Amino acid sequence: MRNPFDLTGRKALVTGGATGIGEGIALGLAAAGADVALTYRSHAPEETLEKIEALGVKGAAVKADFNGMDRDAAEEVVRFATDALGGLDILVNNAGIIHREESTEMPLEDWRRVLSVNLDSVWLLSQAAGKRMVAQGAGKIVIVSSVLGTQGGLRVPAYASSKHAVIGLTRALCNEWAGHGVNVNSIAPGYTATDNTQALRDDPERSKALLDRIPAGRFADPSEIAGAAVFLASDAANYCHGSVITVDGGWLAR
Repeated sequence: MRNPFDLTGRKALVTGGATGIGEGIALGLAAAGADVALTYRSHAPEETLEKIEALGVKGAAVKADFNGMDRDAAEEVVRFATDALGGLDILVNNAGIIHREESTEMPLEDWRRVLSVNLDSVWLLSQAAGKRMVAQGAGKIVIVSSVLGTQGGLRVPAYASSKHAVIGLTRALCNEWAGHGVNVNSIAPGYTATDNTQALRDDPERSKALLDRIPAGRFADPSEIAGAAVFLASDAANYCHGSVITVDGGWLAR
């Protein structure tokens, strides 16, 4: 019997894959046997590519800015991954940004920037990849949401709104594409040690309040989100459609 978690020969695209949760997922997919293309914006991808290729699979990277992304730019990213790897079986929509500010003061341009990166680009890339996957009768799309996809958070109205929205998008796309052999699912990470949480982790009072609320008593390492992504990208998740897997150290159970 074939290992249902084995991704040997699969071709994956991970957005924002040069750092943080995206890097953790990219390396997890590579360790499971997938060739991995990643996008990056400001973090140089060379070190991540070296780690991917050290696992005996192919790696590739393309620079992309998801703020203000249009359909042509999304098609270009998906085309790059498809050409570089020789196909596309898996898309992980991970790239995202956060903006913290009092809701009474948050400028409209910051709201729009967060929604552009965290929601619009996810839709456009899912559409571009989804066309190919529907046509080939198979594919896995994994959208990274957040525990704030079901909560409001503090001083992050645009981020929370975008993470709620991508869960809705996950369910909408699954309704259309499940019958075509395409699985669309989400991961909802909890507080993870990445650049997005650096300000919180550097604030002793806020950090303590968060850790006191997390049953596991610590922030996640980015690599700990990878298992859920590998599962959803694998044959083991063939009957998962529209699911949201929470990886939060017990945060939502508290």
